[in-house]
Amino acid sequence: MKPIAAIVALSALPLLAAQPVTIHVDASKVTGPWRPVWSYFGYDEPNYTTAKYGRKLIGELAELGPVHVRTHNLLTTGDGRYALKWGSTNAYTETADGEPVYDWKILDGIFDTWVHAGIVPFVEIGFMPEALSTHPEPYKHDWPRTKLETGWSYPPKDYDKWAELVRQWVRHAVARYGLAEVKKWSWEVWNEPDIFYWQGTPNEYFKLYDMSVRAVKSVSPDLRVGGPATTGPAGKNGGPYLRQFLEHCARTGVPLDFVSYHAKGHPEIVNGHEQMGLSANLRDVAAGLAILAAFPQYRNLPIVLSESDPEGCGACSARTHPANAYRNGSLYPAYTAASFASILKLADRAHANIEGMLTWAFEFEDQPYFDGFRTLATNGIDKPLLNLFRMEARMHGDRVQVESDGALPLDDIVQHGVREKPYIDAIATKSGKTVSILVWNYHDEDVDVPPSELSLAIDGLPPAAKRVHFSYCNIDANHSNSWTAWKQMGEPQQPTPAQYAALEKAGQLGTPGPGLDVATSQGSLSMELKLPREAVSLIQINW
Repeated sequence: MKPIAAIVALSALPLLAAQPVTIHVDASKVTGPWRPVWSYFGYDEPNYTTAKYGRKLIGELAELGPVHVRTHNLLTTGDGRYALKWGSTNAYTETADGEPVYDWKILDGIFDTWVHAGIVPFVEIGFMPEALSTHPEPYKHDWPRTKLETGWSYPPKDYDKWAELVRQWVRHAVARYGLAEVKKWSWEVWNEPDIFYWQGTPNEYFKLYDMSVRAVKSVSPDLRVGGPATTGPAGKNGGPYLRQFLEHCARTGVPLDFVSYHAKGHPEIVNGHEQMGLSANLRDVAAGLAILAAFPQYRNLPIVLSESDPEGCGACSARTHPANAYRNGSLYPAYTAASFASILKLADRAHANIEGMLTWAFEFEDQPYFDGFRTLATNGIDKPLLNLFRMEARMHGDRVQVESDGALPLDDIVQHGVREKPYIDAIATKSGKTVSILVWNYHDEDVDVPPSELSLAIDGLPPAAKRVHFSYCNIDANHSNSWTAWKQMGEPQQPTPAQYAALEKAGQLGTPGPGLDVATSQGSLSMELKLPREAVSLIQINW
């Protein structure tokens, strides 16, 4: 450990006794390229895209750089009005004598909003139009009052008409946005066909996949198609279905440009407090990688975890599901930082090409403030989770070596989660004259404890850089946290204009101070800091 060059407190909380953790960053040792695996988002309700706060949030996501967005219900029949777990575009109907009618107006509004903002669509091909469904009635559900698996979830009564619908859709997209733009997109066939989202057999899904792929590729063989977007492979349905799908593709030679599956955690209330289930999330990831490893022809394919979340119901509020209370505060970003880093480690160990880790969270219109939905924002107010992605968007270049004695063995986290000592670790990148270090202090058990003391040592800086500029920003109970600000206001459901403006400001990624100019010694820098439980900090060194 080099002599301390700066003393930095990363929290307004008082420093109390805690087991110190040492984190060592060597900026001269590159471990691989930094890839924005985090930059994927999704939601059930595509019509939120063009709603008031949806447009605002799309603009904020676009500011993060190229991000990818996936939604359900892009082919669902209806009038375009949103509801929980529901959306529609009315892209396909039929005349009385069964002739197809294509109407792209609502779809164009959604895709125009994405593309004009710089968003890259991750296009989920689904769900079944009412006129094509083998079981069309009842068609629209009224969740949570009625079951979800209505007419939209059934196979087509005419696969040729389905394939032509897909082909016409892709042709329209190319005509509207240009082939160069559409080549950036991914086309994913359906969603979670191993459970109620598909009321057909596996073979019927495989036929749907085959015909959808041929339809997309008929427009251009350079367009990217994949699937099967199954549920978690560690579960009883997802794993066998994913394996069966890969066997089908290998046997038939049908194109498969990327593989997608889902991974979910399992939070619950234990002894009166929140207990997250990170291990369940990671077991799904690891199980999927193990299945793919058995198929050499697919081992190097891009893998998109097209939903990777702490649990599975974004539209279930904390008011009715108390275990979802983690969503409003800093526990959600701390969990996501820990899962993101663990997924990267699983991919590195398996030599797997994980391209995306999609957060299934967006926003819900016409819902109470901070009602505990799994969202990035509430009524236009950004929640702490969005600030984690703002942090990650500031990281560029190459990943560099990090060693932390607060890290936990990967297999222990996968098997048991973080149930004893906290998981305190970091990811670091170097780009040009900037080193960025993302540090988190995470534990599955959401209980009050003193902040952790950290000793941060940074080596590998240019020896000629005698002084560097040190800056940082935090997400914790008191920083970059609109929920805390809202509670301090008395939890208003109709905030005044002044309150709303204050909440908007509190929802941004704050900087606790202007930063410091600090001396280095032979390319090294050391400092002492502290970080609360369930908190994330981004430290940046510039010279």
